[in-house]
Amino acid sequence: MRKLVLFMHTSLDGFVAGPNGEMAWINVADEIFDYAGARTDEADTALYGRVTFQMMDSYWPTAADQPSASKHDIEHSRWYNSVEKVVLSTTMEGDPAKNTRVIGNDLPAQINALKQQPGRNILMFGSPSAAHALMQHNLIDDYWLFVNPVVLGQGIPLFRDVPGPMQLKLETSVTFSSGVVCLHYERQ
Repeated sequence: MRKLVLFMHTSLDGFVAGPNGEMAWINVADEIFDYAGARTDEADTALYGRVTFQMMDSYWPTAADQPSASKHDIEHSRWYNSVEKVVLSTTMEGDPAKNTRVIGNDLPAQINALKQQPGRNILMFGSPSAAHALMQHNLIDDYWLFVNPVVLGQGIPLFRDVPGPMQLKLETSVTFSSGVVCLHYERQ
């Protein structure tokens, strides 16, 4: 069975964005991109909430074509354009031309059906509202948390309305030169 894997940057005090969605505090050094890119290659499906999808889709399809494209831009653009995109939304429609489909209701049945399909991992980047909805149904299998050495004090929490307790097992931890620590947890 395929795994649903969440990649999320978080502050030391557990926020994924500031009160108004601010994310300028997130460290995006090349060594983190390279590490995340190796994990991204293990997935053939990207899962997003509507807002994150619209942000990603406005950049990644043509990012590799830009004259100043970085190695990360080229690699991630290639990956983004090759994978199926699944968007959790009740207000959007899928676009077969963009290899995009929408799940708008019955998350447990739809996500479990997606996990049963042949293929590699399903990777979810950010999308805190969508992550919260998935956590409520215990649908996320792996958590890759990039803990940034900053305390926000307030904002959008990583965990919200989680039916607890949620048992996780630490699989790996990696410390980057920026002070960011990647913690890979598997749901038990």
